[in-house]
Amino acid sequence: MSKNTDLLARLACLFAGAIWGLFWIPLRAIADTGIHGLWAPLVWFGVPTCCLIPVIIWRWRHLAAGGWSLQLTAMTAGLALTLYTFSFIYTEVVRAMLLFYLTPVWSTILARLILGDAITGLRILAMTLAITGMLIIFGLGMNFPIPRNIGDWLGLASGMVWALAAVKLRQSDKFAAIDLTCGFFGWSMLVALAACLVLAPHAVPSAAEIIPLLYWMVPIIVLLVLPGAFASLWGPKFLNPGLVGLLFMTEIIFGSISAALFAGEPFGSREVSGILLIASASLLEPVSDLLRARRAARNFS
Repeated sequence: MSKNTDLLARLACLFAGAIWGLFWIPLRAIADTGIHGLWAPLVWFGVPTCCLIPVIIWRWRHLAAGGWSLQLTAMTAGLALTLYTFSFIYTEVVRAMLLFYLTPVWSTILARLILGDAITGLRILAMTLAITGMLIIFGLGMNFPIPRNIGDWLGLASGMVWALAAVKLRQSDKFAAIDLTCGFFGWSMLVALAACLVLAPHAVPSAAEIIPLLYWMVPIIVLLVLPGAFASLWGPKFLNPGLVGLLFMTEIIFGSISAALFAGEPFGSREVSGILLIASASLLEPVSDLLRARRAARNFS
């Protein structure tokens, strides 16, 4: 892998995390229209899936050639996103995010067990900085929340499933990210649909409720969500899953700032301190690699 590809993969993960940090805004807007909370994620996943139908038709040979290996990878990623989305319904957003973002821990362990990647001291330091920053932002000191309801368990499970997805993406670098993106949203929609039919079968939203949403949903999905999803499935193909989990923590940075701007949630010295720690954790390995490369170039010359 070239240095340019490595850099682009890291930037893609940072960008994807930023996009998912704004994820709550359209979901809340959909729910505020009166659509049942369980059906809001299905609407949100259904629209990008419909937008991707022309791509699915265009790429059907590649999708078919990928077989179940491609679909299993996409399904794992889609399941993680769906579990994470539903966790917001059954628990506090703060707890869902915190339990999900134990992901770097699970990713690092799985990468060691499955891929044989080393667990370096730098990675441990980065995880410590990131988790400490997260705890500071959420005002929990050094106390981890113990799962106490179904939403908490969904948040924890979503992080574990995403860690597995990151490992599978690393193993599936032969698959095009555009094909994975199609499967990602398709499986997210199917999992959400199954949950809705089981848990809220009588709350199906009408076309009159959905159509007015499309005027703002389609531009947001085409300009932000689809590129963000593509980045979140392309970048991890080239990076250690533990590093992917750390880079994705830009979601907390953008989530905290957007919540302060649009939801009136507090944003002060505590939030700034936490964001600085998370940003430091995300940049620790890239900066270290850059310094190492410069040192090697200097010694070579």
